Amino acid sequence: MPLYEHVFISRQDLSSAQAESLIEHFGSVLADNGGTLVENEYWGVKTMAYKINKNRKGHYAFLKTEAPAPAVQEMERLMRLHDDVMRVLTIKVDEHAEGPSIQMQKRDDRDRGDRPRRDRD
Repeated sequence: MPLYEHVFISRQDLSSAQAESLIEHFGSVLADNGGTLVENEYWGVKTMAYKINKNRKGHYAFLKTEAPAPAVQEMERLMRLHDDVMRVLTIKVDEHAEGPSIQMQKRDDRDRGDRPRRDRD
């Protein structure tokens, strides 16, 4: 089965629990159509580069899936119709990267303070 990665942005006025429930909802849509949700990550509320529907921020979510094309098309269709979802991006990949995504790695480094320091002159 083909492998896909999806990122979607939901409205900023949702609670984080509601934003995470969207991940579960779209995972169940995939499961109903013969696909599987391999892994998901909730990236939290982030500031966007420009306003979308009068929103400056949004809840970002990342999904790794293994599903047939019709299942992905149905999930995308339902995402685009959902009032709380503002943007969707789907990419077909050859293989899923192991471990957390770059966004989660950055957050982990920030939390631990492992960032390299710049020498100031």
